[in-house]
Amino acid sequence: MKFTLFRDQSPARVEKEIADSIVSGTPQQHAQLMFSGQQDSIKSGVWESTAGVFTAVMQDQIEFCHILEGSATIRTDEGETFTVKAGDGFVMESGLSTEWTVDDFIKKHFVICAV
Repeated sequence: MKFTLFRDQSPARVEKEIADSIVSGTPQQHAQLMFSGQQDSIKSGVWESTAGVFTAVMQDQIEFCHILEGSATIRTDEGETFTVKAGDGFVMESGLSTEWTVDDFIKKHFVICAV
């Protein structure tokens, strides 16, 4: 058994390759993986994006998000629109297709579980 305190972690800040998911603008995304367990079926860390519009699909995973900084408007493939901002938490279920619009910057803590 292990206790992982994020403030004691110093993982590399990795730029994500998102060219295929960009709808408009020039968003840049980075992630820091703070924890990976159960043969990589559970992952947690910090993700951030600069301004732009991009898509994201939850394929074989469920993701819990807690917005740390900034905001975004998220539109689902079913036509629902949600605005999320610092302090908000939410879950995206497997199979959900989304389009994110980030006007300035957004940073979130995530927990991803493979399903």
